[in-house]
Amino acid sequence: MRKLWEIGIRPSEITPEPVWQSRRRWLQQAAVGSLALGAAGLARAAEAEGPEGPLLKAPRDARWSTDESPNVWSDITTYNNFYEFGTGKGDPAHYAGRMRLEPWTVRIDGAVRKPLTLDLDALRRLAPLEERVYRLRCVEAWSMVVPWTGYSLSHLLRQVEPTADARYVVFTTTLQPEAMPGVAEGVLDWPYVEGLRLDEAMHPLALLTFGVYGRTLPPQNGAPLRVIVPWKYGFKSAKSLVGIRLQAEPPVTSWMRAAPREYGFYANVNPAVPHPRWSQASERRIGTSFFAPRLPTQPFNGYAEAVAGLYAGMDLARNF
Repeated sequence: MRKLWEIGIRPSEITPEPVWQSRRRWLQQAAVGSLALGAAGLARAAEAEGPEGPLLKAPRDARWSTDESPNVWSDITTYNNFYEFGTGKGDPAHYAGRMRLEPWTVRIDGAVRKPLTLDLDALRRLAPLEERVYRLRCVEAWSMVVPWTGYSLSHLLRQVEPTADARYVVFTTTLQPEAMPGVAEGVLDWPYVEGLRLDEAMHPLALLTFGVYGRTLPPQNGAPLRVIVPWKYGFKSAKSLVGIRLQAEPPVTSWMRAAPREYGFYANVNPAVPHPRWSQASERRIGTSFFAPRLPTQPFNGYAEAVAGLYAGMDLARNF
């Protein structure tokens, strides 16, 4: 059986089952050519302007950073999945500027002794910011390298003092239907919900993220704050957070609810476990030619030494 990329189908053009089942969304996909041209125009403009937005400088944490060259600003800010703004890769850059970013607060509650509601300034001051250059691997078999700015999520979680009942951490993305045209398409049940086990969320690699390339996060990248979990597929790294809840029961996350056969709770990057509709053994690095050799995907996206112990004794094919 020939692989998808050998017959000219890019992984970035593969949409989840809830999308392609709808005739209306098939029509949207027919417009992919024009969307790609629009995204290319955005990319050229972003490349010319370079990074923009308020500075958010921080020292680089070499311990947790890859030495791979980061993607350029235009790759990172014009090729995005943020379905609240549409299923096209250029839709977030086109529409996300409509999102209201002020005022902004995040509620941290649930199985904690000290629930908190913090504004953005308080969250940024909670711990020293640092830059970490992480690999980003999408479930669609493409990848980037991104210099994020933030601090380990564990700093925030310790502040609320999790109780013995806290086993999972649930993240909720803002829902602003008037600013988010993709919400009306019904691809997912909104708001977007993701989750981690508490030990995953407490791992130092899990990053509460406020910036990219030394600037505050652009809206299309999850402004004003998001979580980055680099050893998991990108959809686990919830954007534009308004809620963090600790609880005893495992959550049913947005993609699990939409397509449980395809999207499990763990979503650890695993080249040995294919997606039901494509291989995960290799990946296309955004910013390179479509004809460039694909990169072999690394277990846990190259972070196995740091995180594999979290899953000791687990069947990673069953717990996908």
